[in-house]
Amino acid sequence: MAHKLSGRQGTIPAKHVPGATVLLVSEEAEDVETYRRVLTKLGHKVRTCRSYSEAVRCLDSNGFDLIIVSQGSRDFEGRCVLERATEIDRRLPVLVIARCLDMHCYLEAIQLGAVDYLAEPVPAAELGRLVANHSRSHSAA
Repeated sequence: MAHKLSGRQGTIPAKHVPGATVLLVSEEAEDVETYRRVLTKLGHKVRTCRSYSEAVRCLDSNGFDLIIVSQGSRDFEGRCVLERATEIDRRLPVLVIARCLDMHCYLEAIQLGAVDYLAEPVPAAELGRLVANHSRSHSAA
């Protein structure tokens, strides 16, 4: 799915917290690159993973301020990342991004501890606002 980051969607929010370390997980290369570019432009450090199993391994050896994970299909393949993140630290904020909203996946994500569940495409300004509001670096500021 092509994402456009021009015009109003590309506006960077006035209040953003630079320096968050974000784990970005999606099996879609275009999504990873689009969101990585936005987050980097906002001053965040971004580690990307193109598979859920790689992301789970990455969680075991790195500290993150926020995790953004793609839901995957209606089978919610991103669940394993959310579950592992909350096992490591229940307060670690996880945002779930869905290509196709699914009420069952939404409820499951929230019950498992996700701080938000969003439909794609997520505009750049909204992504910046979410990272600023939910990242651990925001809590420390």
